[in-house]
Amino acid sequence: MHNHLVVALAYDRLCTFEFGCVTELFALERPELGVDWYRFAVCAGEAGPIRAAGGITIAAPYTLKLLERADTIVIPGWRDADEVPPEPLLRKIRTAYERGARLCSICSGVFVLAAAGVLDGKTVTTHWRYAAKLQQRYPQLHVQPDALYVDEGRIITSAGSAAGLDMLLHLVRRDHGIAVANRVAQRLVAPPHREGGQAQFVPRPMPPDDSGRLAKLMDWVRAHLAAPHTLRSLAERAAMSPRTLQRQFHDATGMAPYEWLVRERVAFARELLEGQAPLPMARVAELAGFGSEESLRRHFRRIALTSPGAYRRRFGVQAGV
Repeated sequence: MHNHLVVALAYDRLCTFEFGCVTELFALERPELGVDWYRFAVCAGEAGPIRAAGGITIAAPYTLKLLERADTIVIPGWRDADEVPPEPLLRKIRTAYERGARLCSICSGVFVLAAAGVLDGKTVTTHWRYAAKLQQRYPQLHVQPDALYVDEGRIITSAGSAAGLDMLLHLVRRDHGIAVANRVAQRLVAPPHREGGQAQFVPRPMPPDDSGRLAKLMDWVRAHLAAPHTLRSLAERAAMSPRTLQRQFHDATGMAPYEWLVRERVAFARELLEGQAPLPMARVAELAGFGSEESLRRHFRRIALTSPGAYRRRFGVQAGV
């Protein structure tokens, strides 16, 4: 990540919140983290004044030529999903991708990447309001309407507005590891990782949980990941029927209780693998609640897309020595 340059695109009628998220993540200096933090710059996507939501005007210091040097390019939304972006911008994006740059979009920004032709055959996401339109206009894409973000390697797309923070924290986690991403999230006063998808945010009737039983159950499980859990035992602790627990879990997280539990265990295993003391893999499996190294490896690879050993070699404390 030495001298890794992140460039955010500014355009007329700029989406202020999405742009602010990118600036907050990458523009601030973070010497307390002890890592080689990103360089950050903003380029104008077109000539003329750049007006932004909220009645402000932005003077971007660079032109599109800066995209020729960018390592990561972030498209923070787009002013109109039905408006084709300027060809000079699309040409620069294609060239950047061909030379190996990483491309990221927040919300409607995916329409810019799609128009540039760099998403063909890839799995992507966007705000749930735009998902059907994106799929209809670009049938060669695989649109996941429920995902908060989708990582395709050098293409990362996120859902609406706040999901951009999830994606950007994911980039930090991918580049610098869980411990650094957690500290950045703490400074943002934001969760370091949200499970589930954006389906939970689509307007629909939600069952009341006046007693907060589900939230209390989830907090308790996170504190007791090593214990054996079944649907029945979780339902009994929450004082619900198994069917009610399954329904409320899916409404709250977009996942079944078991899948949520496995993902929480993988997240904890990642923290253990990054820890100061390199624990034996069997101990990691035990503490995270997997019961066996084989189970740890199987679930870890499915969710983290790498093996526990490879993850430790990349993100463990000893990796930076």
